[in-house]
Amino acid sequence: MSRTAPDVARAAAQWLALLESGTAGERDHAGLQQWRDSHPQHEQAWQKAQLLRQRFAELPSSLAMASLDRPQPGRRAVLKRALGVAALVPAAWLLSRQLPLDVWRADLHTATGERKRVPLADGSALQLNTASAVDVNLAQRRLTLVDGEMALSVPGAAALTVHTRYGQVIASQAEVCVRQFAQACVVSVLKGQVQVRDGAGHSALVRGGQQIRLQASGLGAPVPFDALQLGWRDGVLTAQNQGLGDFLRELDRYRPGVLRWDPSLEALRVTGSFRLDDTDRILSLLATTHGLQVQWRTRYWVTLAPRKTLA
Repeated sequence: MSRTAPDVARAAAQWLALLESGTAGERDHAGLQQWRDSHPQHEQAWQKAQLLRQRFAELPSSLAMASLDRPQPGRRAVLKRALGVAALVPAAWLLSRQLPLDVWRADLHTATGERKRVPLADGSALQLNTASAVDVNLAQRRLTLVDGEMALSVPGAAALTVHTRYGQVIASQAEVCVRQFAQACVVSVLKGQVQVRDGAGHSALVRGGQQIRLQASGLGAPVPFDALQLGWRDGVLTAQNQGLGDFLRELDRYRPGVLRWDPSLEALRVTGSFRLDDTDRILSLLATTHGLQVQWRTRYWVTLAPRKTLA
């Protein structure tokens, strides 16, 4: 199973946070070494994390204490100010957020496995999925999806515009979900209709029950989609005869650490609805229904494999 660079950086950050927490045991240290040895990209990410940790450790402690003593009302302004703000945060905490600086500085963000509902002052409602970040500027009727996935309900006629890496989504009297990938953005309309505009200014009207793909090359065509794909809004991950590999890749978004599985499991099929508030239980259910073995090397290193049978 291949993992993207952000996934690897996230795993390295979580290993470092675990070690700095003081709770890591012998099995944790062994699990970290296995993770580092399993792929050159893992070792490279670990070395970068260690280097960043060292840089934080070299800062005078008085600098960090001074920032903590500042009045609370200025907290957001401080966070938004200079890049040097990163120097005021303990290394383990910053790294455990596993977020690029623009994500970390966003008005709203969620950690891995976290979901958040936010009522907006104009009566609209915003939801953030796992590992997501959004900037909010209601004065300009503008939201910016910095990373991850969001759901937006706009009951009023005054439009809100969602800015993404690849274009804009203009919504009024509509419900829409927007998910940002490394190379594309997917817009799914649940209710009403929205206008989607790419970077070149081309636009399309997308109606309820339709989904469209935005990318650097332009707009795709609106296609129907199953609203069950967006069950995360209710804390549910749903699969309908889905390949186990694809299901686990989606589940991996909600779990800190490393989730692996034997390649032979990719084609197994999964059907069901699973509560996202207990991903360990989801793995146990999959093991029971598919005759699998869950190997817990540590809390953050889990592997699924075919169950061994005695000859």
